Amino acid sequence: MAIPGAFVRRTAAALLALSMSGAAAVAQTAIKLPKNKFTPEQDVQIGREAAAEVRKQYPIIRDEEIDKYLTTLGNRLVAAAPPELKQPVYEFSFTLVDLKEINAFALPGGPMFVHRGMFEAAASEGEVAGVMAHELSHVLLRHGTANETKAENPWLQLGQIAGQLGGAVVGGAVGSAIAQSGQFGLGALMLRYSRDFEKQADLMGAQIMARAGYDPRALAHMFQTIEAQAATSGGSSPQWLSDHPNPGNRTEYINKEADALRIGTPADDSGFRSIKTAFASLPPAKTMGDVARAKNPSGGEPGLTAAGANATGMPGQPVPAPSTEYRTITGGGIFQASVPSNWITLASKSTIRVVPQNGYGQINGESVFSHGIEFGVTTPGSRNLQEATTALLNGVAQSNPNLRLAGEQQALRISQRTAIGTPLVNPSPLGGRERIALYTTFLANGALFYYLTVVPEGEAATFQDAFRHIGDSIRLTDAR
Repeated sequence: MAIPGAFVRRTAAALLALSMSGAAAVAQTAIKLPKNKFTPEQDVQIGREAAAEVRKQYPIIRDEEIDKYLTTLGNRLVAAAPPELKQPVYEFSFTLVDLKEINAFALPGGPMFVHRGMFEAAASEGEVAGVMAHELSHVLLRHGTANETKAENPWLQLGQIAGQLGGAVVGGAVGSAIAQSGQFGLGALMLRYSRDFEKQADLMGAQIMARAGYDPRALAHMFQTIEAQAATSGGSSPQWLSDHPNPGNRTEYINKEADALRIGTPADDSGFRSIKTAFASLPPAKTMGDVARAKNPSGGEPGLTAAGANATGMPGQPVPAPSTEYRTITGGGIFQASVPSNWITLASKSTIRVVPQNGYGQINGESVFSHGIEFGVTTPGSRNLQEATTALLNGVAQSNPNLRLAGEQQALRISQRTAIGTPLVNPSPLGGRERIALYTTFLANGALFYYLTVVPEGEAATFQDAFRHIGDSIRLTDAR
């Protein structure tokens, strides 16, 4: 089953009149602000709470020289950003994470985190500045909360889970670390950006770089470095690529934008080499695997990990049969269920998945979910269960256009509540067909709770008892 990506609805938002003074562009691309139902103050609240969790969960480099360097670089980029987009309430901060993987991310309202691996992979300060300018652009264009605003796609509607704003608002490995702070273990937003949002951040990032005194072509070169690592890593793409999909022709359009920009007074990048030397004097950076093992040193009951982490193995490899022993999982104050003890619990941006080894991962750069169960909550547009279920199915079908009904829908009960079961078939990313069953019911607050099971058609008999056991065990624990 293909994992639904962010779906962008093109809006008629007004064009931003980006600053043309000083060293700014003479013919730079105008960027459209996406639709957003949140306020800048809410962006700041979300970012502040999520950043606190990131700092608790991840190894932060606390070195005065490195902190000063990164903050100076970040502030230089903020100073070069379009002034009309710098909301007075924003709380910009720049933190270095002692992780080996090439990654960087910014949270709504201003907090930015840069992995040590990004610095170590960069050949110049301009390359790091480019990635930071890209991330800053996501903040300024408010792409994080704009994702939540795109409620036309039911798959993305998570914002009204008890009105929560905190929790996991970043994707991938970092998102999993803060996922448990939310009521459903998910949070309010998804920051796996769409390709449209990525292109916006690329172009605005190039414009910010030029005003700050950096050649935007350095950003294109850094992307080539990241892509090259993906090509040589045996199918395990850098986390940055997982949450920042390539819009296509990235190098070409960034270089074209650079041709239209006038670069300001060259930035003083003399500190870059000394910072690289400072890193070399530190102990080796940790990997995400090191962090995960530190949180679960016994290797016992699987905990929440990143959806897409290597812990799930490799799709296409043999998948073990479900254990006949079970363990209980909980989704905050929403539900609990009993799942096979040899399955792994994954918290992603919008769901909780429980999968067997090799049941979830990357194939040709795409996330696929071939075996297991998924739990989620959406905000429906109707209090009619049939209509709400149909809307959810339409959302799933946007990323799975060959999804088909495999029989009649059935009325049933989930935790003593009226529910609908929908049998489906879909082409499997592993070849052949896969069987999917979607089950829906309402929570007390009107949100739509669902779970779905997925398995290749040839293995359906092996998994049917486990799926039946899980469905029978679900208890909805939201207040009624």
